[in-house]
Amino acid sequence: MRPNLDFTCDYRKLEAVAPGIRRIVAENPGPFTFLGTGTYVVGQGEVAVIDPGPELPEHVDALLAQLGQERVSHILVTHTHRDHSPAARLLQARTGAPTYGFGPHGNGDHEVEAGADLDFEPDIVITEGAVLEGAGWRLEVLHTPGHTSNHLCFAFPQERVLFCGDHVMGWSTTVIQPPDGVMADYMAQLRRLRLRDERTYWPTHGAPITDPPAHLDALIAHRLARRDKVLAALGSDPRRPIELVPLAYEPSLDRRLHSAAAQSLLAHLIELAGDGLATETPEGWRRR
Repeated sequence: MRPNLDFTCDYRKLEAVAPGIRRIVAENPGPFTFLGTGTYVVGQGEVAVIDPGPELPEHVDALLAQLGQERVSHILVTHTHRDHSPAARLLQARTGAPTYGFGPHGNGDHEVEAGADLDFEPDIVITEGAVLEGAGWRLEVLHTPGHTSNHLCFAFPQERVLFCGDHVMGWSTTVIQPPDGVMADYMAQLRRLRLRDERTYWPTHGAPITDPPAHLDALIAHRLARRDKVLAALGSDPRRPIELVPLAYEPSLDRRLHSAAAQSLLAHLIELAGDGLATETPEGWRRR
């Protein structure tokens, strides 16, 4: 699928991007964050902040300076990666607003993927079907595991909008990094979202997705094609995930992303093993 790189931002400026929605982008660009983390503000006067971002005091300063006398009533976190949740602590210290999320990262095992925020624990745990409300806005909670086990999306029904975190992006595909990331869960949630009727997705990184059904169809097809490439690359001789990267990805893949690509391939291998098509040996993975 073709990435959408048509996105610009003015760091430290809170911009109105749609009715009832404003966004400010943190200055943390990189190979995993594109131009940076987009922090969303929902409502006016009494507002919810979604994904406060990385631990950058200047990002929180800029957000609060432009909110002025408006009150932050909810701090929402889609998931616990260090580009999404650490600034929740800074924002809470300045506003006193409670934090909301599915829970801490993973299952308590600290041998987790790089980039996890192990310090975040929400004041208020929210799960599938929860409803959050403020002055003139209402958000519905969807639990969408896959990228992380605690990933949430937030639906904004009055505008037919979904704040989709890192579950669906337009500028890149989502990294699925075991053990907390699970490809089978991720694919199941993509198919579930395909049945919904939102007309715009606002991911935390990059531009909005304005045709969600078509984008989801392309994304599902892309993942299935990658799975087929992984299976075709397996034989009787074991291979490690990093050895599969040049066989399953395009030669143009940024070398800085090879390690992350290998993690997503590991997630595919685990999924294939669950389907009885691959098996892991001490030397690597092979076709079953």
